[in-house]
This record gives sequence, C-alpha cells and structure tokens, in this order.
Amino acid sequence: MSVRVLLTGATGFVGSRVFPALVEAGFDVVCTSRDPARARTRNPNRTWVRLNVELPETLAPAMEGVDVVIYLVHSIGTAANYGQVERASASSVRDAAAAAGVRHVVYLGGVEPEGVPSKHLKSRLDTGALLRGGEVPTTELRAGMIIGEGSESWQICSDLARLPAMILPQWLKTRSEPVAIDDVVAALTFAAGMSPRSSTVYDLPGPDVVTARAILERIAAAKGARPLMIEVPLLTPRLSSYWLRFVTRADYRIARELVAGLTSDLIARHETLWSRMPDFRPTSFDDAMSRAQQHP
Repeated sequence: MSVRVLLTGATGFVGSRVFPALVEAGFDVVCTSRDPARARTRNPNRTWVRLNVELPETLAPAMEGVDVVIYLVHSIGTAANYGQVERASASSVRDAAAAAGVRHVVYLGGVEPEGVPSKHLKSRLDTGALLRGGEVPTTELRAGMIIGEGSESWQICSDLARLPAMILPQWLKTRSEPVAIDDVVAALTFAAGMSPRSSTVYDLPGPDVVTARAILERIAAAKGARPLMIEVPLLTPRLSSYWLRFVTRADYRIARELVAGLTSDLIARHETLWSRMPDFRPTSFDDAMSRAQQHP
C-alpha cells in the first residue's frame, strides 16, 4: 500500500516543484488549495482537496486517510500580525494531524540565526516548535535562501545585481549557505519517506558559505556586469528595505520582511539532512545560480 502524502502549499514555489518528485518516488499525493475547483482547472491531473489552515473545520476532511503531511504554508506579508496567524495555524494543524492519525509531519522552515531572529525568522522557528510539540513526530527542515526561479529572496538578489551601481550596507557582510531548489525538493521527498519515532530538526545548507555581498557580485559577474559598489556604514536592513519597492519585482511586503532578517549570520547549527543521505551531493552555489538564470 502506498503512502498518502498531503501536500500543503501545493501551488507555491516549493510545492509545485516537489509534487512531481513525490509522485516519481511512489507516493500517493493529495494537493491542497483554498479553492480546489480553480486549482483543478489549472492542474486537472492532480488530486485536490480544500484546505485553509486558518479555518480549523477544513483540516479533518483534508487529513482523512493521510499518512504524511508536508507543511509548506506561510503567511508572511499578508498582514501585520502574520506571526500570530502562523502560530495559530500551526497549532491547528498539529492537533488535527494527531486526531486524524497522521504518522509524520514534514515542515520546511528557516535557519536559526546566530543573533536575535527577525519577526519573519521568529515566526518560522515558532511554527516549527509548535509542530514538533505535538503528538505526531515532526521533521523540521531549516533552509536559508533557496536559489531558484520563483524564490522571493533569489528574485531580490537577481534584481539588485542588475543595477549599474549599488550602495552596500554593513549588513551585506552577513554569511549564509544558500541552497538550490532541486536540493530542497530532494530533501522533502527523502523526509517524506522517513518514519521517525520523535520530532527532529535538520538544517539544509548549501555547500558554499557566502556573504550577501558575494551573492550579488557573483550574480552580476554571471550576467557579465561589474556594478559600482559603494560601502556605507549606517544603513540598516529596515531602512534598506524602503527602496526595494523601486528596484525589485519581488512582492515588497515579503521583501521587507526578508531583508529585515539579514542582521546576523545564517549558518547551519544542527545536524544536516544530508548526513542521512550519504549518496547525495548538494548543488554548488554557482551551479544552482546557473540553473536559476536560465529563466528570466
């Protein structure tokens, strides 16, 4: 009997890519949408059920007969109190999964920073803690910037790298380990097949540690550009976010929250999932960038 996976966020950046990987791996995948009729029109070959994590009454019907829930939902940028909304949603999903007899929850969250987390990162970490605090074993996967077309953070960097000149605040010296979307898909697919007895946290770092400045420089170089870069000492991430609305195609509400999280290094602090996947080799930054830049 195949394992039934409930894929939340199925129409999003990550969800739309992990679906075919799950099917190829032999999972019976059920996709969720707030409007399944509309989703079915766009993707008629998928199985759709209605699910709105903010409406608890939609959870039990969606989880009936489900073995694994992949939780990719977030509310960043939707409202000023999105952190509260995300925590309430995580609590509802946690309790509904236990009541439905779900065996495993897989959650894609964010890296724990070395310093005080921003509002966005705190919400991601809080969501993971709430899910892991339930009766159903939860595997929390923590990723930094995901490299790929459709990633808001990658879109911001790509747009900035197009500029002929850039002002470089001090916070662009913060380090991170960007990870390719293909690797995130592989990690989620692998985790869906796990059968943990207790909740765990794994980091999903890319193989290269790079500063935010280096990311911009390498993207620009790959485009054949050499923008003028001027360092300034006092510009904070919050102040920097104000001019993003003029230079990036990313959703400004989301961009503002993402940039606010660039106050300290985002480096893996826990065991990586790659240690459980000994034959897997994470994609280098340059290779991931090359794949992403094949799309405008």
